[in-house]
Order: sequence, then structure tokens, then C-alpha cells
Amino acid sequence: MNSSEPVIFEMLDSIGVICLNDPPANELAIPDFITLTQLKRWLETPGLKGLIIKGEGKNFSAGGNLDAVFKNSNHPETLKTLMHDGVKLLNYIQDLDIPVIAAINRICFGGGLEIALACHIRVASENALLAFPESNHNLMPGMGGTFRLPVCTGFARSAKMILGGDTVNAADAKEMGIVDFIAPKDQAFEYALTLMRKMTLDRPVKVIRSIMQALKNASDLPQEEAMGEETRLFCSLAVDEAERRKTEEA
Repeated sequence: MNSSEPVIFEMLDSIGVICLNDPPANELAIPDFITLTQLKRWLETPGLKGLIIKGEGKNFSAGGNLDAVFKNSNHPETLKTLMHDGVKLLNYIQDLDIPVIAAINRICFGGGLEIALACHIRVASENALLAFPESNHNLMPGMGGTFRLPVCTGFARSAKMILGGDTVNAADAKEMGIVDFIAPKDQAFEYALTLMRKMTLDRPVKVIRSIMQALKNASDLPQEEAMGEETRLFCSLAVDEAERRKTEEA
């Protein structure tokens, strides 16, 4: 991808690819690396069935640009607004009803790891390294890292990783529950693309959205309500499929 834009979007068949485009480190100049308006515009692409987030070049992302962070710290309200916008963006990505995969090659630190944790599925290349190094700079994660990491790996391991500024490799990250799949060296995107195609290629958009919504309901709603919604979604899909088959037979 050749562009001066800090973030690039392209479609591969029915799959959208969001690329962090500031190699080699793909640092984030601001927390909301995409405006929510721009993301929503991309999501309106006809036929979109899934998203993959990757970094341009060798690395996923080394996280936030510290010089920019400290410069904005001279204006506390501005910094707070920027961080809130970043949190809002990642929450929006997490709540999408199409699958979102983070394709993690090599470095995935700080804000980069927070982006990855907001995705539904994380694929890491076998040479990937993941860390929250903020404590080494007397800082801490600020866009949901202290919330999402313990969901994956528990309190104790999260405290050790964040307070210690520990760097973990792909194998350890998978064992800890931070990543879901390991790809060959520098092949995270290729693996993620194959996985996304397998999940979505022959599936109608409504089926994908219904399944994703039901899976999210399992953690967001009480059991009885989640199961009731699952039944409602099933029945809606069954009616659509029956109509489709009638049309084919006519």
C-alpha cells in the first residue's frame, strides 16, 4: 500500500482491510487513529462481511507516539478528549456485528495492543512480540487495556504484564489467552485473510450479523434474554431461507 495517509482502507472481495500506515513502527499520532465518521463511512461499503486490521510493513504497531502524548499533556483537557475519542473508537470496533480480526506481525505494543484487544479475533505471527510498556515511562494503558487484558488472561497475569512492562512472545500470548491463532513468521495477515474468507465468503451478510450478535449477547445479556434473542434471530433466518428456497423452486 503506497499512500501518505496514516490509515488506509481497501476491499478484498467482501473483506475490508484497515492498514495502520506509518512504517516501520506504525506509531499512533493520536488515540483515535481513525475518526469514527471515517470508520462508519468505510463500514457502509456494500457487501462488507468482515474487517481485518493490520500494520503496513513488518510491524503491527508500536503504540502511541510518546512525544505527542507529552506535548498534549500540556493541555490536560485536550489530552482527555483525545483519549476519550480513542476509547469510543475501540469500543465501537468491539461492538461491531461483523467479525474483526487483528493481524499481528512482530511488534504490538501499548496502544497497538489495545487496538488488537478490541478486535474479536487475534492472529499473531510466530515472531510477534506483545507488551504494555507504559509503566516503563511512568504511564499506563489508557484506551481499555486494563479492562480488556484481564478478560483474556485474568487479574494476576495482567498485573504482572502491565506493571512489569513485560514483553511476551506469540506462544506465551496464546497460552495466556491474549491471541487466538499463531501464523508462520510474518504471515499474520495471510492467515487472517484465509480465516476470514472461511468464516464469511459463502455466508449472507444477515447470517454473519445474526451470529455475531448472538455471540455478543452471550456476554452482554442475562442468560434467558440472550437465549431468547438467539431463538428470535434463528426464526428470522429460517423465514428468509424458506422464502429463498421457494423462489429457487418456482
